[in-house]
Amino acid sequence: MSNTSLGFIEITGVVAAIDALDIMCKTSGVELATWERKLGGRLVTIIVRGDVASVTEAVEAASAKAIKKPVASGVIANPHEEIVRLVNLSASRFMAGEGHSPEEGGSPEAHSGALDARTIQEV
Repeated sequence: MSNTSLGFIEITGVVAAIDALDIMCKTSGVELATWERKLGGRLVTIIVRGDVASVTEAVEAASAKAIKKPVASGVIANPHEEIVRLVNLSASRFMAGEGHSPEEGGSPEAHSGALDARTIQEV
């Protein structure tokens, strides 16, 4: 994950989080790494990845234009391997929700991180 940056937006509400993610993905060349919902979805953290400039631009755009003001946001350029491990653990739980992980019978293609119809329904 060298030369890769992680961007974080923490925002209240799933709808606001999806709006922020849409803004981030449309603004620059970032991709969803994972997301976490806490308090029944009242607090949502969106994590995107890409090059430093793209992630910075995406986080700034979402912070300024999202339908709600984010609770917190940040960019980590060249994250430490422990941060990468933490994000990958979150992503594996996110994808495992519908049997996407190879260990649970899902295909390796489904585990690649691409969103499919089942994942969209979870959102």
